[in-house]
Formats: sequence, structure tokens, C-alpha cells
Amino acid sequence: MLNKKCMGFILSVLLSGSVMAQTKKFQVNANDIKAQIQQNMWGVFFEDINMGADGGIYAELIKNRSFEFYKPLMGWKREGKAYKEGDILVINRQDAKSNNPRFLRVKANSVAKGDFTLTNEGFRGMGLKKDLAYEFSVFYRQLKSGIQLNLELLDGKGNVIGTGKLIPENADGNWHTQKTTLVSSATELKGRFRIAFEGTGEIDLDMISLFPTDTWKKRPGGLRADMVQRLADLKPGFIRFPGGCIVEGHELSTRYQWKKTVGSVEDRQLIVNRWNTEFAHRLTPDYYQTFGLGFYEYFLMAEDIGANALPILNCGMACQFNTAEVVPMEQLDEYVQDALDLVEFANGPVTSKWGKVRSDMGHPASFNLKYLGVGNENWGPQYVERLKVFQKALKSKYPEVKLVFSSGTDPEGERFQYLDKELRNLKVDIIDEHFYRSPKWFLENAKRYDNYDRKGPKIFAGEYAAHSGKTATPDNINNWLTALAEASFLTGAERNADVVQLASYAPLFAHLDGWQWTPDLIWVDNLHTYGTPNYYIQQLYSLNKGTHAVSITSENEVVAGKDGYYASATIDKKTNEIIVKISNYDANSREIELNISGIKKLNNTGKDIYMVSDIDAVNSIPAPLNVSPKERMVKASGKTVKAKLEPYSFHVFKFKATL
Repeated sequence: MLNKKCMGFILSVLLSGSVMAQTKKFQVNANDIKAQIQQNMWGVFFEDINMGADGGIYAELIKNRSFEFYKPLMGWKREGKAYKEGDILVINRQDAKSNNPRFLRVKANSVAKGDFTLTNEGFRGMGLKKDLAYEFSVFYRQLKSGIQLNLELLDGKGNVIGTGKLIPENADGNWHTQKTTLVSSATELKGRFRIAFEGTGEIDLDMISLFPTDTWKKRPGGLRADMVQRLADLKPGFIRFPGGCIVEGHELSTRYQWKKTVGSVEDRQLIVNRWNTEFAHRLTPDYYQTFGLGFYEYFLMAEDIGANALPILNCGMACQFNTAEVVPMEQLDEYVQDALDLVEFANGPVTSKWGKVRSDMGHPASFNLKYLGVGNENWGPQYVERLKVFQKALKSKYPEVKLVFSSGTDPEGERFQYLDKELRNLKVDIIDEHFYRSPKWFLENAKRYDNYDRKGPKIFAGEYAAHSGKTATPDNINNWLTALAEASFLTGAERNADVVQLASYAPLFAHLDGWQWTPDLIWVDNLHTYGTPNYYIQQLYSLNKGTHAVSITSENEVVAGKDGYYASATIDKKTNEIIVKISNYDANSREIELNISGIKKLNNTGKDIYMVSDIDAVNSIPAPLNVSPKERMVKASGKTVKAKLEPYSFHVFKFKATL
């Protein structure tokens, strides 16, 4: 017979199992409106890191097209039995064209086709597509005709898969542009491009360029369509650009200067990308910024996909992790004027100086800029001192533009506390908070914004990402564990949408062969893209945001981690829907019950859009949808919905209702 002690233990286990098996009840009150949700709340943060711009979304296939890299022929290879020393020279125009001083001088003496070639390796190769046309263009100058350019697309083994020919038409000693097209006969992930010189003579070459013709909206010299489409599919409310630490620069001389990224592409001044040698584990010495993707293109991309532009400008401080160089306060005027001029570039009439620049580039209408950030992850009293000057100048001239100021690198600690206090004292519009933290941190901070001052500055969660390993190391993975932790945390952001008005994951893009930082939202190679589990979480929030956050409780408490549940609820007054998001951060399946009040009627069928997977699962080029949303029907009885939550799952329940 069992003794009383054993019987008591068994009973406790049975009771425990009974408790675990009980249905968890949630109360949703559609009349208890907590916040209006900004319709641009969920956005994207773009920075040229991980070959996100050059070699990524900017569709140029030629690396070092204008020979301005530190090593002028980096990316190029001279070959052929007719080539001899001195036949290719790097010439510097010096002051004659200070933004693009270098060009190549090519000499040929009775050269047969194939005996004297110049080959470009592209950005970790070139993605070429079967039957697609590629536009070749070049700036050239010659005094006498005689050299022909034979153009070849090559596969990874060096086989020719596309040909073209360019015979320079002018021989007057002036610079000219000439174009032609080639068609690829095969699809190649890591192709190359070769110029085979033929004939006799001397010619100067610059801005050697090769673009696919299937760019976004078919714009010549434009953006890679599949990467822009990934952004468009998120339906982002804003695009923050161009960074990120790119804004700060390693030192002030390599900071991002927007005025050098507009106007004619050939006149934009290339600089080194600050991520090229930042991490010893991923040195990338061939990483530069050509600014073919400049501020005009950023604004245009934002407009194309229906997003607000949110540019960030340098505040007069370089990266404090690198040099911590600052411009003296008496020399800050140039930086402040850049900010004022940017608003004029975006919004000013065509009769204004910078409005005319925008118009001349092809966009007479205003870009309707509403936000402007000053400083990225700067901190300390030197940052606050400079912000005061920017705030006074910008608010005096453009009071309607909301200013975004940074609270530094971390979401807590001495730096954060100092800046948070100072920025609130300045009554700034929006504070930009960043958090790269462990999944555990995200789970523990689901209530972070519950007690923020409702009358104080609004919050921009400008850079968030759950890191599976140590931050700034190469072992972070975009797995389901991190995505579910983010989903759980974001219920708290949505619940507090009166405080948190903007949010974006960071970084955005990473090239599989050219990354420096992990994790990242979208991964690409030269031909393909895929969204991570984290991408689909943000998409679920962006596509199912509703118009107002309403109350959801369990046992009279907000649902923010107790027993592994996290939840938020919204209503959409435009579509007459109830939207409930629930995260089950637990290894067990659970039964739940949603009891919805404050409505007249609930439709008897709705949707359960859900994500569930093994916590270590990831997406990849071969399996891009391994962890992605699925959808099933769920039924309601009256105003009650009963459903099942799988282990480690995230759900968006949507029901039409009479509100």
C-alpha cells in the first residue's frame, strides 16, 4: 500500500497537471481604448552595412567603377599576352574634378581581340540572369579613333555567356558617355565582366558601369527590385536612413554628408565604408560607399513604398567608440546648416536653392518630410550641448518637423539615464532608444513602457534585435527563439502605442558573402533574398496593427510574461476588426479563451495567423519559408473565442466585429 507521503506527492502532481491543463482566460475590452496607434509605427532602418547598399540594394554590378578605392585597381584584373607594363595607367585629374579625380588611360598597339583584357570581379561575383539585358555605360575621352571595346559576361568558370561591342563615337578630346546592352545566355550566381580591347590607340575611361535592366520600377541605374520588394512587403510606415554608425563616421572626415550624395552620380564623392575594417572577424577592405544610392534615391524609395522618410544627420560628433572626434562648438554652423538645407531639399519650393536641386533631379513636388534625426548613438554632455543648437535652429525655421534625438547605445545604465533626463528636460519630440540584447532581456522588459510619462517625449525603438549570442560577434543567429522573444516584447510596445510611436529592427540587410554584423532582418546573395523569422514577426505587426490599442488582461493584470504569456489587443475602426496578438513562450501546448466585451457583435469565424517552430529553426536561401506565418480558421461562440496555442508559438487572431 502507498503511504500518505507518496499519496500526497501523487496528488500534488495530478493537481499540478490539472492546473496546467486548465484553459487560460483573457479579457479583451474593446471600449477601453489605451492608445491611438500611429499608422506609420512599424518601419525599417537602412544602413550600408553587410554590403546593404553597394553590392546589395544598389544594383550596380561593377566594383570600383571610377577607380577611387584606396587601391585604384581593386576589383580589376589586367590580363592578356598583348598587355605590357604601362598600357594601363591611373591618372588623377586633381582639382579639375575633385569628387571623382581618377580615371584609366589605356594604350593599345595593334591588339587582337582577347589579347588585352580588363576584368571586374563584381561584389563577391555578379548575379546574372538568363535572357536578361544588362546596360553597359562608360565615360570616355579620346583624341583619335582606333580602339574598340568588346564586352563579355562571364560565368564562374570564365566561360562567355553574353557579348556586346562598343565603338567610341567621338574623338574630340572631350569626355562623353556611351551605352550599349548585353544579354546573358545563362543564370550565374558569381559571374564576372570583361572588357577585351581591340585595335590601336589611346583612350581614357571612367565610370565603367553595368546595370541589370530589371531594376525597381525599371529605373536606369536604379535599385535591385527583389530587395526593394522585400521592404514593400513589410508595408513599412517609415524608412530611417542612412544609418547607423555610417552617419557618424570613424572620424568626421568620413562622416556621411548628404550634400555629396545628390546631383549627378558621377559627381558624388566616394568614401570608405566605416565597416570595412571595424571587426577583425570580418575584415572587408574592399567596402566603400559610392553614393549611387544617395539621399534623393532614399527619399524616392520611401515614396515608392508608401513610407515616411526619416533621415538621420551628423551632430558634429564622430563615432565615440572609434575616435570620439567632435567639431568645436564655434564651427558647428556648417552642420546645422546642412540640417536646415536638407529640409529645404525635401520640402522646399523649386524656386529655393535646394528645392531646385531636387526638382532638377526629377522630383519637383515636395517629399513632405515630417521627421529628422540628429545624431545616431551619441552620448554625453557634448551631445546634449550640440543638440540644443540644432533644436533651436530647426524649430525656429521648421516647427512642423519632428526631431528625433538619441538616448545612446544602451537601454539602461548611466549613459541612458543621463540622456533620458536631459532630453526630457529639453522637451524633445522623439527619443530614439536602441537595444541589442538577449532574448531573456526582451522577455523581462515586456512591461518597459507601461510606466513611461504619457506627457513626455514619444519613443522611437530605432534599433532592436534579440541576439542569440554576444553582441558584435559573428555567432548570432536569426532563429525562432530570438524572433519569438521580439514578438513577446513588441506586445508591450503595441500596448503602449501612445508612448512608442515608431519601431524598427536593425540591421536590415546582410549579404551572405559580405556581412560584418549578425543578426539581420533580410539575407541576400547575388540573386536571391529571404526574410528571417524576425522579418515575419515585424511583418505580422505591420500588417495587423489596427487603429487603437485596447485593454487585454488575465486575472486583472496586463499579459506580460506570467506563465509565459504575452499579449496585446487592438481594434481597427477602418475595417471593423478585433485583433489579438498572443505569444506562448512555453514548451507546452495550452488552451486559451478570449472573452471580448465592448462590442455589439463578433463574427462567428475569424483567422488565426500563427508562427510556430523548433526554437533553433532558421530560414535560408534553399528554405526561405521554413519559419513563416500560416493561417487557419478559428471559430467564436457569441463573444468568446477558444483556441489552442502550440509550444513556442505566436498568434494573431482577427475577427470582424460590430464595434
